Amino acid sequence: QVQLVESGGGLVQAGGSLRLSCAASGRTARSNVMGWFRQAPGKERKFVAGVSWSGGVTYYADSVKGRFTISRDNAKNMLYLQMNNLKPEDTAVYYCAASQTIVVRTSHSDYDYWGQGTQVTVSS
Repeated sequence: QVQLVESGGGLVQAGGSLRLSCAASGRTARSNVMGWFRQAPGKERKFVAGVSWSGGVTYYADSVKGRFTISRDNAKNMLYLQMNNLKPEDTAVYYCAASQTIVVRTSHSDYDYWGQGTQVTVSS
C-alpha cells in the first residue's frame, strides 16, 4: 500500500499563488506515475497534472497549462503542484494520486492510490 497526504491548500485571491505538497509513504516503489486531480462541488473529479517517475515527462490539463507546474522529489517521496495566477474556477478539492503505470494517464481509473484531498479556494 501507498499512503498519500496532501497539504498546502487554503484561501487565496485571484491572481495569487499556492504550492501543494503530497507526502508519500509505504510501498512507494509502487508509485511510478503520480498526479494531481481536482473536484469541485457537484462535479466529477478531473485530471490536473501528471508526472513520470523520473520527472522528465509531465502532462497538464489545458485549463492549467502555463499556470501550474508539477514536480517530484523521489529522494524525499514528495510530489508538488505550484499553482500561479489562480482563478476562481480553480476552486476545488485537490487530490494527490499514484499509479503503478509507467505512462502518464489522465483518467482517475488509472490511479491506484489517493490522498484525502486539500481544499483550494480562490476568491474573486
